[in-house]
Amino acid sequence: MRIHIVNPSQFSFGVSTMTPRWLYVLAAATPAKWGDPVLSDEMLEPFDTGQLGPGDIIGIGIHTGNALVGYRIGQRARERGAWVVYGGIHATLYPEEAHEQGGAHVVVRGDGDIAWGTAIEDCANGEPKRIYEAGQIDAGKFRPARWDLLPREKYAMASVQTVRGCPKHCSFCSVWRTDGQAPRQRAVDPVVEEIVELRRMGFRFIALADDNFYPVTLDDLKTAARREDKTRFNELKALRDDRFALMAQLARLPSDLMFFTQITMEAAEDAEFLGAMTNAHIRGALVGVEAVTAAGLKDVYKDFNLAGDELMERLKLFKKSGVHILGSFIFGLPSDGPSTFAATAELAKKADITMAQFLMLTPFPGTLDFDKWERETGGDMPTVDGIPVSRYWLFPWAKRPKLLTPHPVMSAAEIRRGTQGAWNSFYSFTAVWKRSAYMKTFKNRVAFLVASKVMLQAFGTIGLATDSARVSRSTLWARLGIGLLRKLFAAAPMPDLQVPTS
Repeated sequence: MRIHIVNPSQFSFGVSTMTPRWLYVLAAATPAKWGDPVLSDEMLEPFDTGQLGPGDIIGIGIHTGNALVGYRIGQRARERGAWVVYGGIHATLYPEEAHEQGGAHVVVRGDGDIAWGTAIEDCANGEPKRIYEAGQIDAGKFRPARWDLLPREKYAMASVQTVRGCPKHCSFCSVWRTDGQAPRQRAVDPVVEEIVELRRMGFRFIALADDNFYPVTLDDLKTAARREDKTRFNELKALRDDRFALMAQLARLPSDLMFFTQITMEAAEDAEFLGAMTNAHIRGALVGVEAVTAAGLKDVYKDFNLAGDELMERLKLFKKSGVHILGSFIFGLPSDGPSTFAATAELAKKADITMAQFLMLTPFPGTLDFDKWERETGGDMPTVDGIPVSRYWLFPWAKRPKLLTPHPVMSAAEIRRGTQGAWNSFYSFTAVWKRSAYMKTFKNRVAFLVASKVMLQAFGTIGLATDSARVSRSTLWARLGIGLLRKLFAAAPMPDLQVPTS
C-alpha cells in the first residue's frame, strides 16, 4: 500500500513560485509505518493516476478554485481501486459534494494534522468513516513540515506558517469562519527550526503563510485595557508578546533571508511592530486594501481601513519602515464605476506600494458575500449546463463566468476590461522599472522585473483571459518567468547553519 498526497491544479508550469506547505505537513502527519508518502504538486506537472493500485490511499487537498480538477483526480483514483480522501477548505465547506462529485470515501473537515493519520489507519483496516470532524486543533499540535521530501530545484520560495485564524470578519473572506477568529500561534522554536532547515537547503525567500501575522492591534489592546476585568487584555498582550519573541529570533538568522507575510492595514500605525518586522528581515507583506473609497470599504465590511488620500499616506508608512506592500484590490463592488479602475491603479502607484493584485469580486463559499448572494438571488439563480452559477467551481475553466454577480452600472465585460487595464497600468515596464529603483544592485532590479512579469501573467492575465490562445501565451510567459525567478532567488546552501538558542 502506498500513500499519495496531491495538490490539484488547472495549470502546470514545471516550476512554481512557492511551496504548497500543506503537502509537507500531511507528509509529516503520515504514520511512519507506511513509509514516505508520494507527493505530487500539479503546479509542477499533472498527476498520473496510472501509478495508483488497489488499496493505495490518495489524499487530495482542494480549495474552491481547483475543486473540479481535484474531483476528476478522485474519480479516476477510485476507478483504480484506491481509497480517496479529501481535505482542504472547500471539502470542509462541502463534504457531501466531494462524495457526490469526487468519488470520495472520506472527507476530513478542518485541520488535517491529526485526522489525516487516523483516516489512513482506518482506510488500511477497511473501515474508514465517511466524514472526520477534525475541527480547529490547538497550535501546540500543528505539525512541522517534512521539508526533506521537497524537490528544492522546483520552487523559488518556501513557506512556513506561524499562526492560523484571523480576528477580522471581512465579508469576502472565509478564513475567520473556517480557521476561526481566535489566533492559534505556534511556539517560536518550531517555527525557527523550520526556517533554519529551509535556509540550509538554499532558500532565501520565505513566506510566513499566515492568515494574519498581526492578530492584535493597538486599538484591540486599548479597548481591552478599559475593561475592569483584565483577562482579555492579558490574553491579547501575551499574543502580542509572542509575536515580538518570534521576530527577535528571526532577527538572529542570516541577514540574506527575506520574509513575506500577510497583515492588516492597522499595522501601519504600530511603529514598534513595524520596527520589529524590519529587524526580523520581514521585507514584505500582503495588505488587503480592497477598495480606495469609503463606500467600497463599507461594501466589504472593511471600514477599519482608510480611503483616498488618507489611505495613500498610510500605505506609505509601511515602506518608510522598510516593509514593502503587496496591495490587494477588488473590482466589481456595487459602489464601483467606470472611473474606479484607473483611479485605483493610480493610487496604488502614488502610494508607492511595491506589488499589487487586482481581483474581480468573486463570492467564495463560506463568506458573508456568498451567503448574501444565494439568499437574495433565490430561485432566480442562472444556470450553465443545468448547474446553478452559485456552483461555478463545477464548471470547466472555459465556461466559468468572469463576473458572477450582476453590477448596477457596468457589464461583466466592462469590469473584466477595466480590471485587466489596472493590471497592465500598474505593471507597465516604465512603472515597474521606476519602482525597482530602491534595489541596490542591477541583479536585484532584474529579479524585481521578472517577479513583476510573473505576477502579471500568472495572477492577472491568465485569470482574466477569455480565449485559450491568450491563456497559453500567458502560461508560457509565467513558466519562463518562474524558472528565471527561481534561479535569481536561490542562495548558496548553508548546511551547517545552527538554530539560535533562546
